[in-house]
Amino acid sequence: MTERVRILGLDPGLRNTGWGVITVEGTKLSYVACGVVTSDGDLDLALRLKQIHDRLTEVIRTWTPDEVSVEETFVNKDAQATLKLGQARAMSLLVPALHGLPVAEYGANQVKKTVVGVGHAEKDQVQAMVRILLPKAEFKKADAADALAIAIAHAHHRKARALVASL
Repeated sequence: MTERVRILGLDPGLRNTGWGVITVEGTKLSYVACGVVTSDGDLDLALRLKQIHDRLTEVIRTWTPDEVSVEETFVNKDAQATLKLGQARAMSLLVPALHGLPVAEYGANQVKKTVVGVGHAEKDQVQAMVRILLPKAEFKKADAADALAIAIAHAHHRKARALVASL
C-alpha cells in the first residue's frame, strides 16, 4: 500500500503568507485547501509576527499536515524589507517546528523549475501549472498559488531528500 502524506506549503510574507495543503499518494497529487494569513500593517512588528504565528498555528491545527515546505527568502535591494521578510519567514519555520513537523526549504527557482520546468518562470505560468496539476484547487491570491507550488515541489523532492539525509 502506498503511503499518503499531507504537505503544507508556505510562501512567507509579512503582509501575506500564502499556505497550501496537498496530499501525495505515490505519484498522485490532490488538492486539500489553501489560503492566505495576513498581518495588520498598522501594528508594531512584534504584534504582526504574533499574528502570523497564531494564524499559522490555526492552519496547522485545522489541516494537520505531516510535512511542511517553505520558500527560501531571496535577497533584494531594500535591506529593511529583506530583514522584515526574513522575520516573517522565521514564523513559517518556527510554527511547524513547534508542532514537531519536519520542514524542508526550497528556493524560488527550484520551485518554478519543478512545477513549470523553467527556473525563471513567470507567476502566471506557475499558477497555470498549479491549476493543471491540482485541477480542484481554488485560490484567490497569488500567494496561495505559490504556496501550493511549494507543496508540489516538496512532493516531487521529498523522497530524494530523505534518501540523501539517510546517507
